[in-house]
Amino acid sequence: MRISVIGGGYVGLVSSVCLAELGHSVNLIEIDDGKVAYINSGRPTIFEEGLEEMLAKHINCNLKASSDFNSVLVSDITFICVGTPSSSNGSADLSMIKSASISIGYALRGSEKYHVIATKSTVPPGTTQDVVMPLVLKESCLKKQNIGFVMNPEFLREGRAIHDFMRPDRIVIGSDDRKAGDLVETAYSGLNAPIVRTGLTAAEMVKYASNAFLATKISFSNEIGNICKKLSIDVYEVMNGVGLDHRINPHFLNAGVGFGGSCFPKDVSALIHLAECLREDPILLRSVMKINDLQPKRLVDLLEKRIGSLRGKRVAVLGLAFKDNTDDIRDSRSINVILDLIKRGVHIAAYDPKANDSMHSIIPDIDYCHSAAEALNAADACLVMTEWPQFNSLDKEFDLMKSRVIIEGRRILSCNYSEGICW
Repeated sequence: MRISVIGGGYVGLVSSVCLAELGHSVNLIEIDDGKVAYINSGRPTIFEEGLEEMLAKHINCNLKASSDFNSVLVSDITFICVGTPSSSNGSADLSMIKSASISIGYALRGSEKYHVIATKSTVPPGTTQDVVMPLVLKESCLKKQNIGFVMNPEFLREGRAIHDFMRPDRIVIGSDDRKAGDLVETAYSGLNAPIVRTGLTAAEMVKYASNAFLATKISFSNEIGNICKKLSIDVYEVMNGVGLDHRINPHFLNAGVGFGGSCFPKDVSALIHLAECLREDPILLRSVMKINDLQPKRLVDLLEKRIGSLRGKRVAVLGLAFKDNTDDIRDSRSINVILDLIKRGVHIAAYDPKANDSMHSIIPDIDYCHSAAEALNAADACLVMTEWPQFNSLDKEFDLMKSRVIIEGRRILSCNYSEGICW
């Protein structure tokens, strides 16, 4: 099958490589010529485990990148994988969705073959029906029977995206007609996963509801953790008992400094905005975000309680990415903590196995170290912000500290002299 993928970002690049792995001929369309050249040379523009090897396997064979939309005309399916960042009011910014839809429609002018356009980007319910469809039909000058529209949300965890694409929990396909949905289902032949068929808008809501529920589990765990902290209870023992209930399950019950990344914060905010536009009061979702916003401050307050005034102190911050196995710092809890520490006059020595450069681009005026040991040297305290597996083996490195005050925002250390934000 011939497939075009619009957008060379996280979702677009991973999807392109994995679709090529499934045997399809894939054209990745990215408007940034620099990214195009990078990808065509076999180098991914993001760090993701296994991505570089799989890209090298398929690039210039059954996968190529370009900055024009010519491949759309000869493709069977075009996947829209562009970003939908938060607007200032919390709603989803659909400008890239609109731009991609217009470009796809223009590229399809004169087409005589049936074509399916599948939205993979996370969009508010109603977007494919009310935004993508009319823009494509207007620009293409084609009749509705010549184009099928599908919503096919992605459920990729950063750091484990290749695994999640090739071994998905489910594949959700929302379509406006059976033929369009069937063609997208065929694109996933070879994957062993339940196929969930819905309408267009329901599929969009599946994505939002999934992310909102996972964010809710995290904030619930953090609130329980904050209570456990005051009772001198290990919240991880509590959540281990809770998670064994099959109605709950143990995933996303790890208490800590809160959630970040490119999905949860913006998607919950967008769902709150959508609910308010529908004159619904999303009490639970607002509470989820409030708990998450307050967790980083709890960490800094705990640090100040342990070492006194922070002004002039040297604090090692281990972990800058919002989670392990990625270099993505979008909405990382480390950002909030570092900015708070800077305001309090702290000298920061930071280290992350992959995300030093990413963080340096937005917070340049702190010390970036080449190792955890370098960051810990002569530090008055240490904050662990990301659950990188290699931090688990740290031990004698803490002897380099001026005082051994170690607070974990993510539970990863194996030493027995650290303290958790809520355990």
